[in-house]
Amino acid sequence: MQNTETLLHAWRIEEREYRRQEERRGRRFAYPSLTPARTALVVIDMVPFFVDANPYARGIVPNIQHLASPLRAVGGIVAWVLPARTERTPVGDEFHGPEAAEMFRNSGGTGPLPGRLWPGLATDPGDIFVEKSAPSAFFPGHCPLPALLDEHGIDTVLITGTVTQVCCEASARDASTLGYRVVMVADANATGRDQDHNATLATIYRSFGDVRSTADVLAMITAAP
Repeated sequence: MQNTETLLHAWRIEEREYRRQEERRGRRFAYPSLTPARTALVVIDMVPFFVDANPYARGIVPNIQHLASPLRAVGGIVAWVLPARTERTPVGDEFHGPEAAEMFRNSGGTGPLPGRLWPGLATDPGDIFVEKSAPSAFFPGHCPLPALLDEHGIDTVLITGTVTQVCCEASARDASTLGYRVVMVADANATGRDQDHNATLATIYRSFGDVRSTADVLAMITAAP
């Protein structure tokens, strides 16, 4: 029987990190507002390979959906990013071991991209669907997402999905490097343990972007003129 347990991380940013940023820039959050039509919800690797195995990944599905529908309604973009089936390499076999390397290589599944998402997710015909052949959705040459976002005039990306400290963190870092306003949605990212999740949130908040809750981001979307 399929496991339907869901969990949410007990996430936190240490108060000293909030104070550090408040002292530097005079406010807690770098990006207190957003323009919905220039904002993309980027949903990373929410495929059965990852979601079926992790109650935290199943737990963030409602929050992703809570963000997607209102953002679409005010002109924003929802981008679903899935793992591509990559070529087998000696380095991959050496690093992961041959069996695990083959498993990860096929983690995104096959067939049309919308049908490869975890079935509990609702999409829209206007959404963007892309594959990535690297951990990051923003690493040059490994995903078409940045070019597609640029075509839509996107300047702000809301990072969600799984795994927090791998593909989500890699994407947030590279998006920041490319000049996007990065917001990592703390309760719409998932991994296996709270301590790993929170370590990434601390890194992003300190050096690459904001860390906000789903409720905070929803308030920003609905408050925008």
